Amino acid sequence: VQLVESGGGLVQPGGSLRLSCAASGFTFSNYRMTWYRQLLGKERELVATISSDGVSTDYGVSVKGRFTISRDNTKNTLYLQMSSLEPEDTAVYYCNADWFVTGDYWGQGTQVTVSS
Repeated sequence: VQLVESGGGLVQPGGSLRLSCAASGFTFSNYRMTWYRQLLGKERELVATISSDGVSTDYGVSVKGRFTISRDNTKNTLYLQMSSLEPEDTAVYYCNADWFVTGDYWGQGTQVTVSS
């Protein structure tokens, strides 16, 4: 089982980034997928979540209206489009796959830094 995040980096305030999470080793379409983020020394925060079929989404209050979660079950990939980025969005972003049958899996994370 692997979840590999990519797309992080340094971006100026107001800029955009798209994160990807490539999944392998399990049946991606069975799993709810979620993006979390964590700043060193702080608790992990839910950013956005999407149902296994991609129909239902939900967002953390701090990112609603700025971030969009999506998935492509034909490519076993999860996405997070981030716009209007703020310094407060700086964190390590993790993808999580969850299914009641197997439990959940985590990626290794990708760093996003928003700074001028």
